[in-house]
Amino acid sequence: MFDLTPGGIIQALNLRNPIYRPTAAYGHFGRAPERRRVGDRYVELFTWEHADRVEELQVAAERASRTSGKAKV
Repeated sequence: MFDLTPGGIIQALNLRNPIYRPTAAYGHFGRAPERRRVGDRYVELFTWEHADRVEELQVAAERASRTSGKAKV
Protein backbone atom coordinates (compact mmCIF):
# COMPACT_ATOMS: atom_id res chain seq x y z
CA MET A 1 0.00 0.00 0.00
CA PHE A 2 2.65 2.54 1.04
CA ASP A 3 6.38 2.33 0.46
CA LEU A 4 7.65 3.24 3.92
CA THR A 5 11.32 3.10 3.06
CA PRO A 6 13.09 6.46 3.36
CA GLY A 7 13.30 6.68 -0.44
CA GLY A 8 9.63 5.79 -0.84
CA ILE A 9 8.53 8.48 1.62
CA ILE A 10 10.77 11.08 -0.03
CA GLN A 11 9.33 10.22 -3.45
CA ALA A 12 5.67 10.04 -2.35
CA LEU A 13 5.81 13.40 -0.56
CA ASN A 14 8.14 15.06 -3.07
CA LEU A 15 10.56 16.06 -0.32
CA ARG A 16 13.56 16.84 -2.52
CA ASN A 17 12.58 20.51 -2.81
CA PRO A 18 14.17 23.10 -0.52
CA ILE A 19 11.01 24.49 1.10
CA TYR A 20 12.35 25.27 4.56
CA ARG A 21 11.38 28.93 4.79
CA PRO A 22 7.67 28.47 3.93
CA THR A 23 7.34 25.49 6.27
CA ALA A 24 9.16 27.21 9.15
CA ALA A 25 6.53 29.94 9.52
CA TYR A 26 3.18 29.25 11.22
CA GLY A 27 3.77 25.52 11.58
CA HIS A 28 3.78 22.90 8.88
CA PHE A 29 0.75 20.74 9.68
CA GLY A 30 -2.85 21.59 8.89
CA ARG A 31 -2.00 23.89 5.99
CA ALA A 32 -3.48 23.64 2.53
CA PRO A 33 -1.15 22.34 -0.19
CA GLU A 34 -0.01 25.12 -2.51
CA ARG A 35 2.41 25.81 -5.34
CA ARG A 36 4.92 28.60 -4.86
CA ARG A 37 7.85 29.97 -6.80
CA VAL A 38 11.11 29.11 -5.05
CA GLY A 39 14.11 30.49 -6.90
CA ASP A 40 13.67 29.82 -10.59
CA ARG A 41 11.01 27.10 -10.36
CA TYR A 42 7.65 26.31 -8.83
CA VAL A 43 7.44 23.73 -6.08
CA GLU A 44 4.52 22.15 -4.29
CA LEU A 45 4.39 22.91 -0.57
CA PHE A 46 2.82 20.82 2.19
CA THR A 47 2.53 17.68 0.07
CA TRP A 48 1.92 15.66 3.24
CA GLU A 49 -1.49 17.36 3.58
CA HIS A 50 -2.94 15.73 0.44
CA ALA A 51 -5.84 13.38 1.08
CA ASP A 52 -5.65 11.73 -2.33
CA ARG A 53 -5.33 8.17 -1.02
CA VAL A 54 -8.37 8.11 1.28
CA GLU A 55 -10.43 5.77 -0.91
CA GLU A 56 -7.49 3.39 -1.27
CA LEU A 57 -7.09 3.28 2.51
CA GLN A 58 -10.82 2.71 3.04
CA VAL A 59 -10.81 -0.24 0.65
CA ALA A 60 -7.76 -1.73 2.36
CA ALA A 61 -9.33 -1.27 5.80
CA GLU A 62 -12.58 -2.93 4.69
CA ARG A 63 -10.64 -5.80 3.16
CA ALA A 64 -8.59 -6.25 6.36
CA SER A 65 -11.75 -6.11 8.46
CA ARG A 66 -13.38 -8.86 6.41
CA THR A 67 -10.23 -10.98 6.55
CA SER A 68 -9.80 -10.60 10.32
CA GLY A 69 -13.49 -11.44 10.87
CA LYS A 70 -13.06 -14.74 9.04
CA ALA A 71 -10.03 -15.64 11.13
CA LYS A 72 -12.07 -15.53 14.36
CA VAL A 73 -14.04 -18.71 13.55
